[in-house]
Amino acid sequence: MSKSGMNTLKPGENYKAHEIDSFVTTTDAVVLSTNDNELFSDPEREFKVTHEFEGFFEHSSEDGEKHFREKKAYIVEKV
Repeated sequence: MSKSGMNTLKPGENYKAHEIDSFVTTTDAVVLSTNDNELFSDPEREFKVTHEFEGFFEHSSEDGEKHFREKKAYIVEKV
């Protein structure tokens, strides 16, 4: 079954880096990886989604305040 055109990542599921790449290209989401900046270095490397969040707090450099952003965020780790 092809996972292309996904609109969400599911915690507990494994995805290849190229699938995650396609997901973030077409979806307004944040992906945090335990693989540092090498998430997309090997398109066939598998990652497991460990957590999903409805949003996150972000510090604004414009006003110095912290703001909650309603934007899906996922944590993935190498399998």
